Amino acid sequence: MKITVYSTTTCPYCIKLKHWLEEKNIEFTEYMVDRNPYAAQAMISISGQRGVPFSTIEHEDGSMDKIIGFDRGQFEAVLAK
Repeated sequence: MKITVYSTTTCPYCIKLKHWLEEKNIEFTEYMVDRNPYAAQAMISISGQRGVPFSTIEHEDGSMDKIIGFDRGQFEAVLAK
């Protein structure tokens, strides 16, 4: 499983999400879209929107879940798959 988090430096929900993942010892790759225009374009291409946090969870079978915002219930459900 590969988790990617697209965030900004000033987003409080991005900070909460990253802390939550760290508390659970879940590895993730972070892209700061306010500092990296290429990451911002990739996020928009994948998600169709500009809101953060935006996360992708790529599973071993090649499927991908996309989560906009920080919804613990949705993250827990996807991670339990």
